[in-house]
Amino acid sequence: MSNSVIKLLSDNVANQIAAGEVIQRPASVLKELMENAVDAKATSIQVIIKEAGKTLIQVIDNGGGMSPDDAKLCFQRHATSKIKSADDLFQLDSKGFRGEALASIASIAHVELKTKLSTDDSSDGSTDGSTDGLGTSIKIEGGKITEETSCSHENGSSLSVKNLFFNVPARRKFLKSNNVEGRHINDEFTRVALSHPEISFTLHINDQLIYKLSNGTFQQRIIAVFGKNYKEKLVPIQEETDFITLSGFIVKPEYCKKTRGEQFFFANNRFIKHNYFHHAINQAYEDLIPNNSHPSYFVHLDVSPEDIDVNIHPTKTEIKFSDERSIYAIIKTVVQRSLNRHSLAPTLDFERETSFDTPTIKWDTPIKSPEIKVDKNYNPFDTDKKTSNWSSGSSFKVDRTERNSSWEKLYEDNNDSNDQVEDSGNERESYELEDNTEGKQEHIFNDETSGTILYRQFKKKYILTENESGILIINQKRAHERILFEHFLSLFENQQPTSQQLLFPETIDVAPKDMATMEALIPDLTAIGFDINSFGKNAFVVNGLPSDIGDHSAKDLIENLLQQFNDDRSKLKLSQREKLAINMAKKMSIKYGQKMEMEEIKTLCEQLFLCEQPLTSPTGKPTLISYNLSLIDKQLS
Repeated sequence: MSNSVIKLLSDNVANQIAAGEVIQRPASVLKELMENAVDAKATSIQVIIKEAGKTLIQVIDNGGGMSPDDAKLCFQRHATSKIKSADDLFQLDSKGFRGEALASIASIAHVELKTKLSTDDSSDGSTDGSTDGLGTSIKIEGGKITEETSCSHENGSSLSVKNLFFNVPARRKFLKSNNVEGRHINDEFTRVALSHPEISFTLHINDQLIYKLSNGTFQQRIIAVFGKNYKEKLVPIQEETDFITLSGFIVKPEYCKKTRGEQFFFANNRFIKHNYFHHAINQAYEDLIPNNSHPSYFVHLDVSPEDIDVNIHPTKTEIKFSDERSIYAIIKTVVQRSLNRHSLAPTLDFERETSFDTPTIKWDTPIKSPEIKVDKNYNPFDTDKKTSNWSSGSSFKVDRTERNSSWEKLYEDNNDSNDQVEDSGNERESYELEDNTEGKQEHIFNDETSGTILYRQFKKKYILTENESGILIINQKRAHERILFEHFLSLFENQQPTSQQLLFPETIDVAPKDMATMEALIPDLTAIGFDINSFGKNAFVVNGLPSDIGDHSAKDLIENLLQQFNDDRSKLKLSQREKLAINMAKKMSIKYGQKMEMEEIKTLCEQLFLCEQPLTSPTGKPTLISYNLSLIDKQLS
């Protein structure tokens, strides 16, 4: 008996291990199938999804198709038509090349392939055993072929993947909700569709047509995917050098969003993620957009296959360039030039001669001859200027009393501005309290004779007050978040919101990947006072806002809400309503640096202590700290 502890794994187990690297979720399957269809030279690709890909993922193309022998061989590990030697790895012009995807998919799902070799490809008389006019049908379960027959089929292939991870229950258990998985499927479909505008695509999800994209230009594809409003947002970029061709579109600064939305890099028509190049675009937009905004871009990088390495990541979304620093500089320069060329970046013309500028004259204004006025009483040796009629009648004479009163009027009722100027100067070393009263100093502690509790704002960030046991320091932002959080939760329970109708309804465009999230949030948004409805493809119209929402913009609220909701999806194990209440509270709460009036401070403190959990914010951070009087006495004794 052999004492060897190392065993050679079976092909089925090896395929399932490989599937763990290549197939992470249903969207990974869709990516591999769509890329295979592109490599087959298809001009039309149809995608059918059911239950976020957990039940069915089907891709139908009109590409070259396969012979019966190739149809069986394509499910074997490392069986590929893309490369023949290691040198071919640096001359790739196809999406796939490893020959692992179909074998991995077949090992963890029920797969059905129907294919027919294109008549153009088989015109040489070689049929590889195929029956004239008929295609091939193969069914596979868990990596084993269960049925192989001839079938009637159009030129091309149709590959269906059903019951993904049926034999790996642990993997299926960790799949996310249909909304989350559906968003990933939409992302993968969009990436392939954008990288190949010459191919027409359709996407059906649960028997509903989501996309019907005709072939066309890159700009037409962007507009078809993200909406007609993108037509006025796009700015073209173009540059060709000895080793790279850069093309595509960027979005005007005024249309940048608070969410990381449409940001796409394509290298040789392959979607990639590249943080270094992303930083180059952000640098080009510097000083044009706020710090919390993100530019959208759609950039194609065409380089020689010899200058990139695609084989460094299982999903091939991260690749290595031979000269990344030069490409970084080119991207930044080209984007800046496009922004300047389309008058999107501020510029100063120092060569413009302003002395030649002449004032405009209305057409009906009569032209008068120049007049020369002479002061006959002028005596250069007379120091008494009061005798000069010119001086007394001149329009340039300034009444000092009037000028002084004008200055006083200019600074009238401007106390708030003075306060801000003082705050922006050198900060005093002493811990100074904000004075919210006019010309009257009051003590922090309550006046024992009157029994009145007094409050103070400290550094426009904290509130100092007291209770029976000592001093309280309250974080104004976290306290307000707690108050708003419980307020929104009560609105969910009572279902009696008050809404303020907008004079002009506001239309909000939502990224396709956020559509499912937005539609799921509408019932809960309505419950807290939003009047919002669907308005065409990827758009919503806001007719009303909660009455206590203040002067917040509906667009900013929704965009910020989607960003935070998506970011917190995997971090917080909370219900949708709790997440919504938290994100709304964060957006609407008092910010640090905001000055509060005495009545506002008092109301905030009173409302905080009426909350069910006043000691923590909605995210679990402390809202206040207290200093017990006995501890103070001990420290100062």
